[in-house]
Amino acid sequence: MPSPIDATPTNVDWQGVAHPTADDAPRIASLVPSLTELLFALALGPYVVARTGFCVHPKPDIVRVPKIGGTKDPDLVRLAALAPTHLIVNVDENRRETVDAAREFVPNVIVTHPVDPIDNVRLFAMFGAIFNREREAAALRRAFDAARSDLDAVAARLRRESVLYLIWRKPWMTVARDTYISATLARAGLDTVPIQSTRRYPELADDDPAWRNADRIIVSSEPYAFRTRDAEELAIRYERPAHLIDGEWTSWYGSRAIEGLKALARFRVTLR
Repeated sequence: MPSPIDATPTNVDWQGVAHPTADDAPRIASLVPSLTELLFALALGPYVVARTGFCVHPKPDIVRVPKIGGTKDPDLVRLAALAPTHLIVNVDENRRETVDAAREFVPNVIVTHPVDPIDNVRLFAMFGAIFNREREAAALRRAFDAARSDLDAVAARLRRESVLYLIWRKPWMTVARDTYISATLARAGLDTVPIQSTRRYPELADDDPAWRNADRIIVSSEPYAFRTRDAEELAIRYERPAHLIDGEWTSWYGSRAIEGLKALARFRVTLR
């Protein structure tokens, strides 16, 4: 019996829109850094005509693609001038009003919203179906399944731990359990400390119980560029282990998630 992921029609995006198969020369714009990289991994790099300034992978190929601003404030006038046939967006990373405005001149707006590592399977299949890259998508899935299986094996033999995962300071900000980051950490046996908040990315006071409730503190290299000294200071202040990790391990989906799961498996072993 197929899983819910496998049962989803492959050309249907997260908004429920079924997209027709693209022609042989699509013009693709992406406002999602990790999915810009996925396009290149699917051999679609020659057809990417626009990206954000945060779309930094893969190097050096990405350099030739015109930048149109940030994920939250892209230059829609410049985007329109590049005449994209497809626009890749994400519920978390892009503003709805921006996406709605782009719909006025982009024929196909592909909405994504992965909230769990397994959603990468759907991403690979959807992009493969829409852009005629089923073979490349199948190869990515095989690599992803292998990395996921290895991480599951590592997590299964280690004690689960609670972690406070920080993505920002001034104010401190963390992640709720319904986020992709939290689900990825949970896959590695690291359960994020629940915060009393309705926000998916809640703020955190210096005296919040979460600091004491976590077995460990993890600071991420993005979106805030935490450094090793930040982890060292927090370890002293709250008297518990603190670690700096590459934020791409937990927050980048698409093709980079494969290496992210491998890196988390190695990191998890070091915590024994």
